[in-house]
Amino acid sequence: MNISEASQPSLIDALSGSIEDTEELDELPSEPDSDEVTVSEDEHESGAEREWKESMQQLELLLSMVLVPYLGKYFGRKFAFWGWKQYMEWKYPVEVVISDKALFRTAGAVEVAAAL
Repeated sequence: MNISEASQPSLIDALSGSIEDTEELDELPSEPDSDEVTVSEDEHESGAEREWKESMQQLELLLSMVLVPYLGKYFGRKFAFWGWKQYMEWKYPVEVVISDKALFRTAGAVEVAAAL
């Protein structure tokens, strides 16, 4: 026997190795492992979690693009009118009392119409 023949595997060795592999495959359980069931539950939870995150993003967009600007506009105007009233009362200490709101609104509408 020569050295090169000893280092190369023979056909018999290759066949016996494949038979051993087949026996190992036969020993594997055919039923799903409990880990596989857990993976499917995790996939289901990740789907629910994904939907939860999407709904939270939609809610965040609703708040940031619709609700916050309107509330900011409303409260900003309220604060501006309050601040201007405080400044004018401090600068010119005169008390303004509106006794007839309908007459006040009519006078305001007339002034607006006259400016046009």
